[in-house]
Amino acid sequence: MNSRHNPAVTPVLTSRLPAVGTTVFTRMSTLAMQHGAVNLGQGFPDFPCEPQLIDIVTEAMRSGFNQYPMMTGAPVLRQAIVDKVAAIYGHHYDVNTEITVTAGATQALTTAILCSVHPGEEVIVIEPAYDSYLPAIALAGGVPVLVQMEVDGDGYSVPWSKVAAAVTGKTRMIVINTPHNPTGSILREADMQALADIVRGTDVLILSDEVYEHMVYDGARHESVCRHPELAARSFVVSSFGKTYHVTGWKIGYVAAPAALSAEFRKVHQYNVFSINTPMQHGFAGYMANPAPYLELPAFYQRKRDLFRAGLAGSRFELLPADGTYFQCVRYDKISSQTEAEFAEWLTSEIKVAAIPVSAFYQQGKESGIVRFCFAKQDETLALALQRLATV
Repeated sequence: MNSRHNPAVTPVLTSRLPAVGTTVFTRMSTLAMQHGAVNLGQGFPDFPCEPQLIDIVTEAMRSGFNQYPMMTGAPVLRQAIVDKVAAIYGHHYDVNTEITVTAGATQALTTAILCSVHPGEEVIVIEPAYDSYLPAIALAGGVPVLVQMEVDGDGYSVPWSKVAAAVTGKTRMIVINTPHNPTGSILREADMQALADIVRGTDVLILSDEVYEHMVYDGARHESVCRHPELAARSFVVSSFGKTYHVTGWKIGYVAAPAALSAEFRKVHQYNVFSINTPMQHGFAGYMANPAPYLELPAFYQRKRDLFRAGLAGSRFELLPADGTYFQCVRYDKISSQTEAEFAEWLTSEIKVAAIPVSAFYQQGKESGIVRFCFAKQDETLALALQRLATV
């Protein structure tokens, strides 16, 4: 019998992402629920957003902003983004041609790769790396070229000489992430200069993942690509309202890019997701009229970082620098010789505190004896976690 007419036959589908399974975040969060562990693994706050933001979104719904917005994003929100970027970083994007609102930062990152990278072209990715980059490159038919960060007692850093050596005639894009997930490191002005030196005179694009832009500590400033005209002219810059305003479940972000790059981005965007939640766009636009929430965010999270670091200071964990994001990486070699995945699972099941193995952020699972905690939690949550970790 022809299998096409046999309802009992399951069609065979060759996977576009054969190496991809359930994410480590899902696995560790599930394990945390099973064992009643404090979840310091997945990066989301366990505290609410400001009630005023919910009020503004609710009013937008009541005011009738409930139908499709423009494909590129509600004009009022795009204008608010333009004004904010100009005020903070000094770069002036065109509201109509250079800002696109997206369904979270991951959609922005994926769309930027899909619209730029052709089969066989190379994309330089700096590891450890956020886990969406490599699948997006695979879907585009691109070839990832991996350059590993260096880590010592001073924390993680990008070896720019190795990045330069990785550039070939096939290089289409370099992906950077600052502040950096999972390491908590930040790129500084010298890093941006090194990057500019590498791409100058080439057609290489930059995809700059800046979702933690407002979480930079100890008086340092966020070195957005937007601060550097030479880099901004060839860059997709991605940010996230969910990270900034404690509403990760709303999944709204944006990409800023020169008009020619934005035009190609929007070709994919319009058939990928088309448009984004209308009332929430209007809510963010109204809420952004007051810059205090994002201007005060560094101090808000630095206090939590310092609280968490102080709680681990007397432990056998070795604290690595945490200059940005809401993540703290620690070495555990004085505690265990287990692999990172084994140690993270042991912490979750036995100590009742969930962490993420940094090896999960490498394509080949490099072992460094380091796990990542998230401190974007209520003080009570952090206190309970620290109490449990003190027993290790």
